[in-house]
Amino acid sequence: MVPTTAVSTMAVDRHWRCYVSPEFVDAIPVAALAAVWVHEVAHLLRDHHGRAELVPPALRRDHHRINIAQDCEINDDIAGLPAGALRPATFDLPPGRLFEEYLPSIPPTPHHPQCGSGAHGQPMPWESADAPQVSVVEAAAIRRQTAQAVKARATGRGSVPAGWRRWADEILEPVVDWRRALAGAVREAASWASGAVDYTYQRPSRRGAAVPGVVLPRLRRPMARVAVVVDTSGSMGDGELRVVLAELAGVLRTVGIGRERVAVLSCDADVHTVRRVAAIGEVVLEGGGGTDMRVGIEHALRAQLKPNIVVVFTDGETPWPEKAPGQARVVAGLVGRNPPAPPPWIESIRIPEGL
Repeated sequence: MVPTTAVSTMAVDRHWRCYVSPEFVDAIPVAALAAVWVHEVAHLLRDHHGRAELVPPALRRDHHRINIAQDCEINDDIAGLPAGALRPATFDLPPGRLFEEYLPSIPPTPHHPQCGSGAHGQPMPWESADAPQVSVVEAAAIRRQTAQAVKARATGRGSVPAGWRRWADEILEPVVDWRRALAGAVREAASWASGAVDYTYQRPSRRGAAVPGVVLPRLRRPMARVAVVVDTSGSMGDGELRVVLAELAGVLRTVGIGRERVAVLSCDADVHTVRRVAAIGEVVLEGGGGTDMRVGIEHALRAQLKPNIVVVFTDGETPWPEKAPGQARVVAGLVGRNPPAPPPWIESIRIPEGL
């Protein structure tokens, strides 16, 4: 939070600083103040500044129109805003659309909302480089935690606006069929798929009673141990980390419960955190420096409980080990636009953005 007289209400920059006019706070009722606060936070949660960079160049130059279209996307999901708040109906547009759909239909208008670079992406003169900022990794964690809270809240029909439910689904849901991908990796690395059977003498079969003097093995269902290395280097932006966390949730659901079976390592040029997790809410990501996924892979393979599979989520801008490790299969989940291909011995799964 940055108190300032340079804005008339509230605004945000792309580093998650919120600029607030003290006079505005004093003058507005608390309920309306909360609605304006949610509006500004929504620009950041919905990655409006990142999405604004992808609109056609002819439209990108008019950041006022972009801001208006973004306000239309947000405001039909927020109750209690002050009078005059821009909504799709202000421009005879249908509700429930994304700002990219509204943008071509926004006419020249005297309304000039100024929500800052956290909305339209253009730095403003009043944005301060001295105030603390939220890192890309922290921003991804905030989005994930908020999406989980929205999903938990949406227990009854109409309890959460449709736009927020759709946003939470996009943040949390994977697009890769990790059951199929990991089953294939298990078959090759350990010669059985998750759920297949093998014989073990650790617990003799009950049928042994029918054959005196002979110890018969019991069938078992071996389960894969998975290490997930998450690229948290500076080249991984908000969008990439959002996609990675959704896919990581899919991996955890596929492998199933059991804290000893999934280890998550956050890695840039060094390994920062290693945690055995059972749910996506337990994941901690740190980093933001250079990129070397070899360090994370080697660290995962040195663990006491060695993984059968190492899944590396990265944008591909990293060196890789020179040869395949003998004891585990490496799967690369590649995010971003046109990521470089890893060595041929690594199974590559390209994960599209824009869920």
